[in-house]
Amino acid sequence: MIQQRLLALLSGSFLRFLLVGVFNTLVGLSASFAFFNVLHLNYWLSTFAGNTLGAIVSYTLNRTFTFRSNASVGSSWWKFAIVILSCYGLSYSCGLLLAEAAGVLWPELRADWLHNAAILVGNGLYTIGNYLGHKYFTFRANGPTRSGVS
Repeated sequence: MIQQRLLALLSGSFLRFLLVGVFNTLVGLSASFAFFNVLHLNYWLSTFAGNTLGAIVSYTLNRTFTFRSNASVGSSWWKFAIVILSCYGLSYSCGLLLAEAAGVLWPELRADWLHNAAILVGNGLYTIGNYLGHKYFTFRANGPTRSGVS
């Protein structure tokens, strides 16, 4: 039973979300690192700008490919924005708090390494939160899906 459920999950929207996420992450995370390390913008501006670029890609691909949503752009974009902004604030705050805690425990670690680690941790938390938020709020199906699993 657990194996069937896992296979159904991996063949449904979660697998599509992961595929979109790989591309979305390449866009958003690369941009965040470039803003932070190349343009020397601060942590918050770098992660916000990178995630904004990633969100544009994410909205388009998740609406059409991942969740195959029939929801109008007018009814889904604001839900998407709520999920994105909530996940951004929570995830990257947690990442930064963990990095600051690591800096206290290991003061010899360079601040830029800690901030880069915070970006990675924040991105992982952001991905999980986004999937759940978009699946159950932004692009929620009204009724059962074709395969019974979404």
